[in-house]
Amino acid sequence: MKRCVVIVAGGKGSRFGSDIPKQFLLMNNKPVLMRTIDAFYSSDNSFEIVVVIPEGHFSYWQELCKKYNFTTPHKIVKGGASRWESVKNGLAEIDNNSIVGIHDGVRPLISKQLIDRLYSNAETLSAVIPAIKVTDSLRVVNEVESKSHSVNREVYRAIQTPQVFKSDIIKEAYELPFEECFTDDASVVERYGTQINIIEGEDSNIKITSAKDLAIAELLANHVGIF
Repeated sequence: MKRCVVIVAGGKGSRFGSDIPKQFLLMNNKPVLMRTIDAFYSSDNSFEIVVVIPEGHFSYWQELCKKYNFTTPHKIVKGGASRWESVKNGLAEIDNNSIVGIHDGVRPLISKQLIDRLYSNAETLSAVIPAIKVTDSLRVVNEVESKSHSVNREVYRAIQTPQVFKSDIIKEAYELPFEECFTDDASVVERYGTQINIIEGEDSNIKITSAKDLAIAELLANHVGIF
């Protein structure tokens, strides 16, 4: 089946103390978002890539593409007021009868191997997401009573992206009214009634949300020779 990805890049640079949104910051001398796009294109150059960014950033992105001679094929779509709306806008550009992943624009270290495993599994399982084991101890906090208690971390997983689905399923799921419990795409599809299947993610598939994350991502990329 045709492989597609909606890359959501509507973040801000507030945690960096920067006016530049984090997806446009440089990672080893190239904008993070470009590296994320190239991760999918290099895994399969037939990928249909849809990138969702705020309309106010369209011209800035075009300037960056010229500056860095970025020619990887992709389509730009206007973002919404929330991530949920942005994903819905991106899905409107995706053909039916395909496999589509929803990916954070600031996860540039996704590997070809993980992309292949997710998309291959989604062809038969319909809804597949990557996750990694939690290594820190966990506690549930009751702020009202100022109490907490430990929980078994073995039954918890930290969820990553891309979350990958048969396009017909996720597009229909996004026709549901928005609910506060929709924290990611899997929660929307789960509400629609489709079982979510988990496969092992990658520790290196980190989300860049702070300056420290960006520094770690650069070190990881240099260590494994990605860029």
